[in-house]
Amino acid sequence: MKRKEAREYVMSQAFQIDASRDWDRQAAELIDKEELGNQYDYALNVLSHVISERDKIDSMINEVSTGWTTGRMAKTDIAILRVAVSEILYQEDVPKAVAINEAVEMAKIYGTDDSSKFINAILGKIPEA
Repeated sequence: MKRKEAREYVMSQAFQIDASRDWDRQAAELIDKEELGNQYDYALNVLSHVISERDKIDSMINEVSTGWTTGRMAKTDIAILRVAVSEILYQEDVPKAVAINEAVEMAKIYGTDDSSKFINAILGKIPEA
């Protein structure tokens, strides 16, 4: 599996967790090791941080988002943002520019017409770890 596909997989898991409001789950029980193959460690790391650091990640998003809080954002947009912020903060092998670009590309596929611009603007303001 390619990193892009693994990122989309993690975003879909983050979306499902948010939709079910089951933030107590462990990332390892959500990740299909066989399906992810060589991207398993990446996916586990990113989703684990999305789950365990959600309050910190959401706080950072809320700080830089003018007029919008994570509670008001489209569920798809917030899932994409959480994955990208997790990558920026905790995934050392993913440069910030790559995390932003990949998030914008996901937003073009899964979000609304305005999602990619919205996500790009927010992520550009997130400081690196």
